[in-house]
Formats: sequence, C-alpha cells, structure tokens
Amino acid sequence: MDLPAFGTGEMDRAANRREDQGWLAERWADPTSRVLVLDDALRVTVEDTPDGARLVLSPPVGLAMTALLGVDATGVAYFSASGDPPRRLDTRLAGLRDVATSLDAREAHLLVTAVALANWHASHPCCPRCGAPTIAAAAGFARRCPADESLHFPRTDPAVIMLVSDGDRRCLLGRRPDWPPGRFSTLAGFVEPGETAEQAVVREVREEVGLAVRDVRYAASQPWPFPASLMLGFTAIGAAEPPVLADAELEEAAWFDRAQLLGGEVQLPPPISIARRLIDGWLRP
Repeated sequence: MDLPAFGTGEMDRAANRREDQGWLAERWADPTSRVLVLDDALRVTVEDTPDGARLVLSPPVGLAMTALLGVDATGVAYFSASGDPPRRLDTRLAGLRDVATSLDAREAHLLVTAVALANWHASHPCCPRCGAPTIAAAAGFARRCPADESLHFPRTDPAVIMLVSDGDRRCLLGRRPDWPPGRFSTLAGFVEPGETAEQAVVREVREEVGLAVRDVRYAASQPWPFPASLMLGFTAIGAAEPPVLADAELEEAAWFDRAQLLGGEVQLPPPISIARRLIDGWLRP
C-alpha cells in the first residue's frame, strides 16, 4: 500500500530542544529560520507552481511563536505562529484539506503538525485538574498550569480504519447519513479503553454491520488532525454475508467488486485519506 499523506516527511522534530530556552531564542532570532503562519481558520499562504502547491514561509520577525515544528537536514529551524499569513498577488490562502495532496512530503508534515498543535492549544486553554488558565510550554508541545504546576500534553485519539474484503472478489464499504448519495468509504471507529487496535477492528465491524472478521492485519497509520486523531489502518477478511446495520452510524453498507469501484459508480474518499489508500491498495492486488 502507498504510504498515506502527512506521515512521510523527513524532519528532525528536535524534541530534545523543546526545553532549551537559549537554543530556542537563538533560532527564533535567526533570520534563516522559517515560520508557518496560520490564520484563525487554520489557513496558510501557498504558492501554486507547476510541481504543485508550496508553502509560503516567513522569517520570525514580528511574530509570536506557537510551536517548534522541527529542524531540516541543513539545520534550518521551522516554527509555527498564529496571525495574518503573508500575502502576495501570486499566492492564496488554503486549508490543509485543500493542499495536502499537492504539497511535498516535508511541507505536508510541517502543515499537519502545525494544524494539530493549533487545534489542541485552542481547545485546551484551561487545566483539566483545577480549571486555571494554562500557558504554553515545551516549545508548543505542552501546556503548564501555573496554579498546580501540572503539565499537559497534546491529545491524540487512536482510531481504527479498516478495509474489509471477502477474500479477493469484493470489499465492504459504508455510507454515513450526512454524506451525499453515492459516497462510500471504509469502516472506522475509535479505540476504546482496555482494548487493542485489532480488537477495536473486530468490535467496530460487528457493531456497524453485524459481521465477524478474521485475519486482521495492520497496513499503515496516518495523523488526522480533524481535530486530533491518529488513524490506524488495517485490512481484514469478513464473512461473505449481507451486512446488517446494527447502529445508527451508517445509513447504508454494501459489498462492491472492483468493476463497480473502477467504473465510477461509487464516490470514493479523497486521495489524502488513508481510507482511499486502503481502497486503492485493494484495487491493485
């Protein structure tokens, strides 16, 4: 299976530097450092080129750091910040979903990390223990409560997403009630406390379509910051029986053969998603 978007960028995340205030200040003052600026809608400035979209990054002058995103192989440090993204006549504002598949792996990695951290900071301004306002720490990868000195880290919710097939001839896809007619995707659900990811696959398939599965095999993972998930991709073999909708999460579920999917009868998930990569992998056995 092709690796999903977002998870293939080569960048040193420099975790050992997040508490090094001297190093951070030096890099923030370095005019060669680059900053990814997100607006309130988590959009960034991009430039369209013949090779795809490219992020328009800024020097750190006049900005306030949100997070250290990492250091590249040449030693350039990359940060994120909130504010008004830089604009030129030949640029545009875009969100992660709009440009993820046209960015190169390094820039997609930068953007997905920045969006995930921005979402977390915006939704966790107070201490979950005492309710006091927290402040950013560890170069944006933690929040500290000044009242009780507790430290809190970004939330990541593990979720399983699975391509269930009957062996080789058909795969099982479902459609949620809020999706347009004709759009189908793989089954998915969150991992619950006390269970493994493989157990979650078995449980979710049984709960959503009433089928038993076997041969659960890990395929790949993908960070999915909408707002804070890590998608764990699996394949599984399901009983070749008609699906029975067992809860209200799906409006429809059905088995599809390759001719139906390749023939355009079904609207598949977008190319940036691991769901699409799982489906494409099954279409090319």
